[in-house]
Amino acid sequence: MTERLDGRTVLVTGANGGLGEEFVRQALDRGARRVYASARRPREWNDERIVPLPLDLTDTASVAGAAATASDVDLVVNNAAIAPADDVSVLAGDEEVLRRIFETNVIGNLRVAKAFAPVLAANGGGALLNVLSLAAWLPLPTAYAASKAAMWSATNALRGELAPQGTTVTGLLVGMVDTPMTTRWDMPKVSPASVVDQAYDGVATGAFEVHADEDTRDVKARLSGSSEELNAYIASKLVDF
Repeated sequence: MTERLDGRTVLVTGANGGLGEEFVRQALDRGARRVYASARRPREWNDERIVPLPLDLTDTASVAGAAATASDVDLVVNNAAIAPADDVSVLAGDEEVLRRIFETNVIGNLRVAKAFAPVLAANGGGALLNVLSLAAWLPLPTAYAASKAAMWSATNALRGELAPQGTTVTGLLVGMVDTPMTTRWDMPKVSPASVVDQAYDGVATGAFEVHADEDTRDVKARLSGSSEELNAYIASKLVDF
């Protein structure tokens, strides 16, 4: 199924990355009239429908400025995140790395949601799509996984808080996607095109969550079991993730 986004105005954070580029491209393919392609240092797109927009998730003034500029947005794609190579342990890792990850992946994404909530309300409610990760449900020792677990919980909270203004909130959960961020891992990956295709379908239909690959769907189905059973299963399959 391919749902349309005819006439909609979309903001994509982290638009310079592999998944971000795909969110920009598919929004236009589905009929969006304008896409704000945001990044700390936005690139040129050579398409009058795409508006490069400076946005630093860790800077409150930058986020507020972006919301003031993109005041016609009715769909926000919270895609920006970091996964530093030196993030290897929540116990022994550098506290500054932990802080930087949470500042971007959790506080930064919430900062965007907070700044754009009035914009979405003014434009009929609209939608918020938060790009999460299967790592949120896996017993991984990284701050990245912990940050995505926190943002999954925050996404569920935002859904209830934004419902009265007519804003839908969709969480996108996926394992390894074939982007520059994942090049250091040699394992099966899904394509950005497949992930974004499913994500936009979910947004258009008001889905609470989109599970964009088989690993994610498998783990989601097991969350109702005991933690011991889930952890044992993940340990046996960890080579696949």
